[in-house]
Amino acid sequence: MRIEQQKGRAPNGLTAAAPQARARLQPERPRPARALWHFARRKPLGAAGGLLVLVLIITALFADIIAPYAYDVGQGVERLKGPSLRHLFGTDNLGRDLFSRIVYGSRISIAVGFGAVLVGTGLATLIGVVSGYFGGAFDLIFQRLIDAWVAFPAIILLACLVTISTTRDTSPTTSIAIVALALGLVVAGGSSRVVRSAVLGIRDMPYIEAARCTGCSDLRIIRRYILPNILAPVLILATVQLGGAILAESTLSFLGFGVKPPMPAWGSMLAGSGRQYFLVAPWLAIWPGLAISLAVFGFNMLGDALRDVLDPRLRGSQRK
Repeated sequence: MRIEQQKGRAPNGLTAAAPQARARLQPERPRPARALWHFARRKPLGAAGGLLVLVLIITALFADIIAPYAYDVGQGVERLKGPSLRHLFGTDNLGRDLFSRIVYGSRISIAVGFGAVLVGTGLATLIGVVSGYFGGAFDLIFQRLIDAWVAFPAIILLACLVTISTTRDTSPTTSIAIVALALGLVVAGGSSRVVRSAVLGIRDMPYIEAARCTGCSDLRIIRRYILPNILAPVLILATVQLGGAILAESTLSFLGFGVKPPMPAWGSMLAGSGRQYFLVAPWLAIWPGLAISLAVFGFNMLGDALRDVLDPRLRGSQRK
């Protein structure tokens, strides 16, 4: 009887303990709020950069609500007024509210930055994956083309592409799309080498060889094994390049090759009234320059923090 009772109790005990054992074996997934707090504690500069990026995106999305005035309408009696409660950042030489123009200018920076990174990262991923995975003649041809691609000075190449693609009748929206496309094409050359190096690091891994032995096609291997494993470097690359894309767009606008007026691009605000009236009204150059600096700083700090968190080699060195 005692043996039978033990036999009867053993299965019940196992079944009762099995869910607890399974619960202990499964790792606890951190909640989003806890993960963000942990990220902010580990990477305070990255968290500050992420906050700046979030403020920039919200400002661009809700510019119509945040800006108190229209960006292209001014009053002659309020020319070159200093910062006040009525005009937080002062007014320009045409009496336009500078705060409203800075707010609307964030839309151009976000649109050009994200558009350029989307085009550049997509093209770089395509070239890098094909070149790194197939190798041989594909790799040789693509790398020689990229050598010629990268050899051109970036600013001169950008100015040529934008000048060829735009005319006097080009609308501001089309001008933004052209600048974003040109920036993406210029950025893609160097970025493709980063993607190629990541692909070369995993191309000959055992699980890739096993997939080939089981009869998987090249397209399936790229889609199921290559792309998921290079997602972290591509994401880091895109985040870091956003700051550079915004800076490049401001440089083009400063030189007169960027987004056409009356759109209030930060670079053109520096080059126009900001440079002409700097001694009389220094706020015309201070606020656009500060906006460019904060945007580039935010994206760069966020990109560096994501690189430290997502790169397994850096995570291992931090644990030591």
